[in-house]
Amino acid sequence: MNPTPTSLPHADTLSYEQAGVNYDLIDPLKVTAQRAAAGTAGNLAAHGFSEVKASRGESAYVVDVGPFYIASIVECLGSKALVADEMHALTGRSYYAGIAQDTIAMAINDLITVGATPLVVQAYWAAGGSEWFADAQRSRSLVEGWKRACDVCQVAWGGGETPALAGIVAEGRIDLAASCTGLINPKERLSVGDKLAPGDAIVLLGSSGIHANGLSLARKLVERLPQGYLTEVEPGLTYGDALLAPTTLYSPVTEALFRAGITPHYCANITGHGWRKLLRHPAAHRYRIHTVPDVPTVLRFIQRHAHHDDREAYSTLNMGAGFALFVKAADAQRTVEVAQAQGIPAWLAGEVEAGPKELLIEPVNLKFGVDDLQLR
Repeated sequence: MNPTPTSLPHADTLSYEQAGVNYDLIDPLKVTAQRAAAGTAGNLAAHGFSEVKASRGESAYVVDVGPFYIASIVECLGSKALVADEMHALTGRSYYAGIAQDTIAMAINDLITVGATPLVVQAYWAAGGSEWFADAQRSRSLVEGWKRACDVCQVAWGGGETPALAGIVAEGRIDLAASCTGLINPKERLSVGDKLAPGDAIVLLGSSGIHANGLSLARKLVERLPQGYLTEVEPGLTYGDALLAPTTLYSPVTEALFRAGITPHYCANITGHGWRKLLRHPAAHRYRIHTVPDVPTVLRFIQRHAHHDDREAYSTLNMGAGFALFVKAADAQRTVEVAQAQGIPAWLAGEVEAGPKELLIEPVNLKFGVDDLQLR
């Protein structure tokens, strides 16, 4: 596995902030909302239940209902559907089966971080007008892709909402989201980092490309490309097609690990904030990475044309790793084998050490500290 080459800052660097996303503005609201939400936890007592406090600030929320835990999550797709729309205009092809998988992956890949088995998915498809649903090919692709992703993850599609929101959603566009509920049963499967400790191994699972994060940057970059979305990132593969590779669904791996008797001490879905997500747990540990994956062609392409140095790239994109599993060192090799048996690339990437809270990505000489990720 080869690291991406380090590049120097460039006068024409296209930052994520320039593309319209500034986490320094978004994250404080998240923190404020989390603190207000924590004040509602006592409401569960009226029903005889209680929250798992350690799940506050994690990717999914967990409630103790007695014999097992219930986990829940809601996530939106973001702007990847805009790429599908632009590519449809250029090629005549519908990409919405893949877009459906992206949307479900955004929810399920978060839900499984706490050790949950996904059980039910609900759909939220908000269009800019009723006319959006009149395109039979596009609608059929969305439905077929949604069902296929549910089948891969072995979840029931319970229902959903399809509002026409003219004046809120732009005409001809759709805002997609999914909620997911799952069970943590037996309770020993709970994975909120209470067992995370120095000596644990870090196993990373490969991504299929950009997934569904960083698309604001990717779309802004089109303005610089000679043929826009049809610019080739490698012979025979256009930029648009590369961006639209569906997000990997990781629940088959976590379910296979359970069947193999392996319970991760912690998990991280590497989405927004890139590899900084490895610092998500509040405990003070050093995460030392000694092996990084080959970077997908489309992400190398984005880094090169946006003139990102490695720090910007690893702060924003998944750079080939879509999910992290923190497991006992004795379980590391078996974890890799189980993931690979599910068709997901996996590798032993590093280890957890005693020390200050920091992430060291040694192959690209990067260091991220406690101030580089503020989600709580």
